Amino acid sequence: METNKLRCSKMCLDEEDFFRRVMAAYECGRGSELPVDINMARSFIPAGTAAFRSLSNIGSELPLFIKDSCTGCMDCVTACPDSAILAKVVPEPSLENELSCVREQEVHDFIYNNFAKTKKYYEHFKKTGKDGGIFGLFVDPLKCKGCGECVKVCEDRGTNALKMIRKTEDNLLLYRKAMAFYDNAEPTKKEYIIEKSLSDIMLSEDSLLFIGGSGSCAGCGEATAIRMMLAATAFIHGADSVGIVAATGCNTVYSSTYPYNVFKVPWMNSLFENSPAVALGLRKAWNKLGWKNKRIWVIGGDGAMNDIGFQSLSRILMSRNDIKVLVLDTQVYSNTGGQSSGSTFIGQTTKFTNYGVLERGKIGRRKELGLLCMMHGDAFVAQTTTQLTNHFYKSIIAANEFNGPAVVNVYSTCQPEHGVADNLSSHQARLAVYSRAFPLFIYDPRNGSSIKERLSLWGNPAVNEDWWINPKTNEKVDFITFARSEGRFAKNFDKDGKPAERLVYANEERLRNWKFLQELAGIKSEK
Repeated sequence: METNKLRCSKMCLDEEDFFRRVMAAYECGRGSELPVDINMARSFIPAGTAAFRSLSNIGSELPLFIKDSCTGCMDCVTACPDSAILAKVVPEPSLENELSCVREQEVHDFIYNNFAKTKKYYEHFKKTGKDGGIFGLFVDPLKCKGCGECVKVCEDRGTNALKMIRKTEDNLLLYRKAMAFYDNAEPTKKEYIIEKSLSDIMLSEDSLLFIGGSGSCAGCGEATAIRMMLAATAFIHGADSVGIVAATGCNTVYSSTYPYNVFKVPWMNSLFENSPAVALGLRKAWNKLGWKNKRIWVIGGDGAMNDIGFQSLSRILMSRNDIKVLVLDTQVYSNTGGQSSGSTFIGQTTKFTNYGVLERGKIGRRKELGLLCMMHGDAFVAQTTTQLTNHFYKSIIAANEFNGPAVVNVYSTCQPEHGVADNLSSHQARLAVYSRAFPLFIYDPRNGSSIKERLSLWGNPAVNEDWWINPKTNEKVDFITFARSEGRFAKNFDKDGKPAERLVYANEERLRNWKFLQELAGIKSEK
């Protein structure tokens, strides 16, 4: 027994020493010179090694904070797919003491301008007789890819507290010194984390379990969903309360590009189609160890869960085991080149549904994974989007609380395949909901015995109507409105902007899907 312990201890030390050498080699561009040995063959990657990765050579711009306009809403921190924009609330007396230690005047002034006195954290707490909290927002120049999504989210909110500026050697140095100040500053106290404001979840350092340094595309809609799921789980149940079984796909590629691992939780990768089955085996093993309260989250794309892996997913929904599933719905096989999947929209152009003389994009209707999961009976199901933060977080929180299988299907913008700009992931996700392309719902078996009692369409605009009318323009927002904003549907519009017949049909199909959900939820349409 003692011999085994010593052998295990020596192996851990050997692996730690090995990985120090690996990281050092990769940091100076000499990874190919490393010798092949057993550790290399295992592709062993410790947790959180992506913290050492610099992405500062990607993108020519980064966001600048305009403190006088900030409200402390946390939307930018929540939306950033690269964990490159982080926030902290510091008591006013503590901030003054910590800033007094910064000797360089230029650095002092730059850091000072990263802190804002907001009503939310400063004025509210001062009124209650407590120290006002100063809201600090910091951008990590080594992790920011310059997508500008944070600026767009802030702009859509009407706050305009961020703007993109050009990178220079001088400002990169200032940003790095500011991030060092952020790292050394005291963590946000619990009293400043307003639990009713779910966006505050990421003020807790224990919630930041998906760190920057991933290999995802700039502005990736998937990465934000994974970050938020882990943050919500850790905030309530603890940072050591979760493990991940990931289906092969974009999420596994950008999360673990050797030797960089963005996860600070234990995770494993399985084949494209069988991650739910692997999670079932892991659940049984963890239960035997007495870890029944630890959450297991399966992560996979719509191809892995909606298509080839649907049978495996269906099995765990019928097993009633406590397994959670996060489906990253991009409506296309992103990882393998943009082929059509079961969740692809009618009229959408992909590599297997090209637009031409005979065919005008996808023919068949979209396979509604959320509805299929609901029909399994006693499983929790939610369909949500990261841009509507409260709905997403409440879906994750409820899924974790549910004693049994739970599926959260989240709309995930894929910029290259959808044909949208890098900064529009959140914007397009919101439009998908408002246009009925991707309606929100939560199906919770704990709320009653009938579908009407279990199904809630809370979060959708104009829930009693067919379409939402934009009050600013007084125009109907339908699926054609959504399609007009993305490159994947561009060929379905003529030079005058008139939609093709197939897109008109797609619009009717999306309305039928919405009406079906209304019927199931017992909502009488006003039309």
